[in-house]
Parts: sequence; structure tokens; C-alpha cells
Amino acid sequence: MNITRRTAGLGLAAAFLTGCTGGGSQPAAPGRMRAVANPGFDTWVQGFRTRAAAKGIDPQVLSRAFRGAGYLPGVIERDRNQTEFTRSLEDYIAIAASDERVATGRSMLKRHGALLARIEAKYGVEARVVTAIWGLESRYGARRGDVPVISALSTLAYDGRRGAFFESQLIAALKIVQNGDVPPERMTGSWAGAMGHTQFIPTSYLAYAVDFTGDGRRDIWSDDPADALASAAAYLSRSGWRHGQPWGLEVALPQGFDMGLTGRGTSRSAGQWAALGVRPAAGGALPDHGSASVLAPAGPGAPAFLVFRNFGVILRYNNAEKYGIGVGHLSDRIAGGPPLFGRFGPDATGLTLDDRKDLQARLTRAGFDTQGADGVIGDNTRAAITAYQRAKGLPVTGTPSKALLARLGG
Repeated sequence: MNITRRTAGLGLAAAFLTGCTGGGSQPAAPGRMRAVANPGFDTWVQGFRTRAAAKGIDPQVLSRAFRGAGYLPGVIERDRNQTEFTRSLEDYIAIAASDERVATGRSMLKRHGALLARIEAKYGVEARVVTAIWGLESRYGARRGDVPVISALSTLAYDGRRGAFFESQLIAALKIVQNGDVPPERMTGSWAGAMGHTQFIPTSYLAYAVDFTGDGRRDIWSDDPADALASAAAYLSRSGWRHGQPWGLEVALPQGFDMGLTGRGTSRSAGQWAALGVRPAAGGALPDHGSASVLAPAGPGAPAFLVFRNFGVILRYNNAEKYGIGVGHLSDRIAGGPPLFGRFGPDATGLTLDDRKDLQARLTRAGFDTQGADGVIGDNTRAAITAYQRAKGLPVTGTPSKALLARLGG
């Protein structure tokens, strides 16, 4: 879940972008996530102790939690460089619903089928949707984050850019420790304090996390994902999820469609949208699940979507339309659905997604490894282009182009 855009604050959806094959956002160097001496931070901690005690935090809990905590410059570095939020919808979908993520999701749905069925029966949230959130938030538990949460949140609270927000998260984290759900040394997560398989931030953990295993602890950090997956389902359920209804579907818009009608601010019935020429991209008639909106984030000629009430519930988890579309589409793919029917046009460099995949493959074959070929131009691809240009005596730009693709040959 995304701290910077979340309406009530759950977690950080950036985890799903970390390490994407084409060179997505890279984590700070490991050394930068080590605590360093900072007298100003130490003074802030002393003042915070008084405020925390006034909020009901036991002094012994405070002492234990801060015993190994310290100022993390890498956290501030990440906070200032959240480039993942500028990704286009095309890149977002390419990462969120990559072939690898879809295949792993289907495998996880099968492996944890009995658990997910019990969660669905209790909370009314479809197994494929819970699995998709798991996939986007932590790559199905593979990237839960290893940053000490007390250190991360106290660093961000001290830094002051959003000090009040992060101090409230720090208080909540200390309450979690005080409740006995997890010791501070096991409380790890993302650089921004999002924790566990489904990346809950502390305040939302306190409000929505559940003990699904019945062992007396709400353990979202364990290798066993049961509590974390059930907690995500509980959150969606309490936010108004309607079982048996879709999040939305891809649609085709007619030529000359009034793009001013797109966006969540405009709602129509399925019949009204059909009368305006909106059709399912897969064919057939528009399903009727109540009031719906048409979204066309990439503009005319690119994939568009008709979204229903459950889409808004996903946005309660993370208030970013790309995230909602990503979860919805990934959940459909995990359940056996097809890739998007619509195509995105060329990017600013004149390259299509297939062109960019081809460029990455050709660079790698030439000995300049892009760490995969997903069509997303990130740090790894730019580094490979830079190395190629330097090796060939070309002007070093680090940017893709049609000329570069042609030069690399077939």
C-alpha cells in the first residue's frame, strides 16, 4: 500500500516495483540503510520519549525498541527519490502483470488454495484479488522489506517533511510491540515503515490486522502468510467489498468518444455507457453491476476500463488509479484471463513496448545486460545503453531510440 497517496494510510506499494527486470527503481545501497551517528536525531528521540509516554507507551517498551535504533540516511534518500510514481500506465501494467508475476500468482493461488478459500469464506473477498494484492505489495512475500521499522519511522519523523504523520506511525508501531504481536527486532519492513506480506503501515495494522491462525498474535511478518492475507481481506471487507462483483473490465471506446466523460467523477449505468458506444474489449455486452465510470489514463487510442464499486474499494487500499487497475488486471490474469486487448502507442522516443523489449534483448545479446526484457526502461536498461554507447564511441545519452535499436541489428 502506498503511504504517499493512501487516504487512511496502509503501506507502500513501491515494493512491487523494486528490482523489476528492465531496471526499475533501485533500493538504496545496503550501507545507506545502516544507522549513523546524528546528534540532532538523538536529541529528537529524547523529546519523543516524553510524547510517547503521554500516548500510553510503557518506558520499558520505549527503551527496548530504541536500543538498536538509529538514524538511517538511506531512508531519507528513498523518500526524496520516489521515481516509481511517475511511471506510465503501460510501464505499470508491464511490471504489475508481467508474465513472471502472473505465473507466480497462479502458482501461489494453487499452493495456498485451501487457506485462501477459508479467507474468502470468512471475509467475502475473492482469493484471486487477495493474491493479486499480495503479488503487487511484496512479490508474494519475496520482498517484505528488511529495514528496521522503528529506525525508519523515527528517521522520517525526525526529518520533519511529514513529521506528524510518521510520528503517528511510530507511536502505532510501538503499540504493536507493546501488545506483544512482534518484538522490535523482528519488526522489519520497507524504508517507509510498510510491513509484512501485504505491506500494512502501523496505524492500519492496529485497525485491521487479524489473527487468522488463532495463535494469539497478528503476525504479518512470518513466512506463513495466513495472518497477512486475511488482514488484507479484512481491510477490503470492512471497506465495502462486494463478493461476486468485478472490479471492472477493459472496454473499447468508439471513434470520437467524448474523453471529457472519462474519470471517476462521471458515473453512468451500463446501459447508458452502451448507448454511447462503449463495448467490452473482449466482446459481448457490458455487464451491469451498478453505477460505473470509464477510465482512460493513457488517453485516446490506449486501453480503457469500465470500473465498478469494487474498484473504489481497492483504492481504499491504495488511492492511485494505476494501482487499482494493476490489482484488478493482475487478479483477472491470475484467474486465467487474457492480457490487455488494447495497445499503447509509441512513447516519446517513438518506441512501442515491443520495440523496447527488443532493444533490451539485443543489448543483452551484445553483452550489455539489461537484467531482463520487460519493455520498461529503468536504471538497468539506461546503464546498459550508457555502457554500449561508451564502448562504441557514441555520444553517451543513456536513452533509448529507434536509431539505437536499428544499430543493434536483429
